[in-house]
Amino acid sequence: MEQHRTRPAQYGPRRSGAPLPAQGRGGAAAAGPPMGRVAGRPVGRPGQPARPAPGAGSPVARIVRALRGMPNPRLTGLGSGLFCAAVMTLLGFLDGLLFGASLTVYGVLFVPVSLLTALWVRRGDLLTAPVVVPIAFAVGLVPVAESGDGLGGRLMGLVTALATEAGWLYGGTLVAGSVVIVRRIRLVRRRAAARNRPSA
Repeated sequence: MEQHRTRPAQYGPRRSGAPLPAQGRGGAAAAGPPMGRVAGRPVGRPGQPARPAPGAGSPVARIVRALRGMPNPRLTGLGSGLFCAAVMTLLGFLDGLLFGASLTVYGVLFVPVSLLTALWVRRGDLLTAPVVVPIAFAVGLVPVAESGDGLGGRLMGLVTALATEAGWLYGGTLVAGSVVIVRRIRLVRRRAAARNRPSA
């Protein structure tokens, strides 16, 4: 017995190899690329804050940003010496008023002042920073050191303070010298790169 077709003729015969539309191939193909990757790069989900770059919140990065935000004067050799001596003398008086002339507090405060002096001296006077720093340390010790009767007693107290706080003196001078060496190396490399750069 002949069976009649139930599919209308205008649609034509069904082809077994015809591809199905995207909706019929399953949810994975129709949904597009997986959440979290666009063009091979990971992205965050909608409404989720972007993650900071690696190292952006590290202590070193915060210190670098703080140093860049500080004022950046360029002191001459004489200016750096006057700056360091004036600051250490002021800190010596404050140490005597607030901390009872503590030599340890004075030595601790000497290290950042040495660092700033080496950072703020101009390039042409870099070598003066390690020289003026220990002089400023001795000048600022005058209001802090124990003084006896007369000029001889004051000198003896100053020499004693220098001897007992030699570690802080050497430490601050070493910090200033290290900063000067790094700045000097960068300056020499920059000049060499400028000389090797081809002229237009």
